[in-house]
Amino acid sequence: MDALIFPLLIVGFLYFVMIAPQRRKMKAHRQLLSSLNEGDEVLTNAGIYGAVAEVEDSVIWLEVAPEVELKVQKASIVQVVTQTDDSIDDVAESAEAVDDADGSN
Repeated sequence: MDALIFPLLIVGFLYFVMIAPQRRKMKAHRQLLSSLNEGDEVLTNAGIYGAVAEVEDSVIWLEVAPEVELKVQKASIVQVVTQTDDSIDDVAESAEAVDDADGSN
């Protein structure tokens, strides 16, 4: 009986440390992709910024310049980019938090 407790504890620990956070991240990414609409400013995993021109099943057309569109896989979208004052403040606050955590000023 004691021989089974330790392996079960290890499996439980690995689940909560590795598998559960990855599942939450995947769920959030699926929700992000399903909420994309035309006109949204997005960032791809290749570092390309663009506005969503058209949404198809697994493909998105990004307008990266006037009259220039790229066809990309929907799964390659990693972030919806917003340029509001609130998001700029959030970035500044998170940078200050990192500096505080590092002990630098």
